Amino acid sequence: MKYLLIALTALSLSACKEDIMQDTAALPLTEEAIGHYCQMELLEHGGPKAQAHLAGLPGAPLFFSQVRDVVAYTRMPEQSHDVLAIWVNDMGAAGATWDAPGARNWITAENAIYVVGGRAIGGMGAPEIVPFARQDDATEFAKANGGAVMRLAEIPDSAVLAPVALDGDATDDDFNNRLRALSRTSGG
Repeated sequence: MKYLLIALTALSLSACKEDIMQDTAALPLTEEAIGHYCQMELLEHGGPKAQAHLAGLPGAPLFFSQVRDVVAYTRMPEQSHDVLAIWVNDMGAAGATWDAPGARNWITAENAIYVVGGRAIGGMGAPEIVPFARQDDATEFAKANGGAVMRLAEIPDSAVLAPVALDGDATDDDFNNRLRALSRTSGG
């Protein structure tokens, strides 16, 4: 009888358990925000930023130095946690500039309108995908900087997953020649 009472009590308590929704509200961009890939302070780099909130990690989003990087992150298969929400800077918000994209002007990645393939270079030196809350702001930016206006689902994988030649990158030939020279000098 004692075991039956314990089992019934446990069953009733588990039935009362409510699933608690994780808060995925955007956090302000602060000096403590560190880029997920580069492990550098976000405020040291220009251009729009992003944050991704992951299941099981409340209040600890991953921050990204470039919007391009968060889109790439969501398209890579090896993620350990479900992505619950993604926030990006609205570059059309009042006061938003390339050097200071804003601390609180976050919009959901799903609702943003992006300029893709333009001349804008993000904080880590790669071509940037520039988010806006308003279609008119995105269209105006695209006219001034090139690129196509599109929604998140329309951004091609090639815009975020393809290798990027950064300014000053050596070619493969240059790298191979330096490697051969190093092997010769070390006796290899």
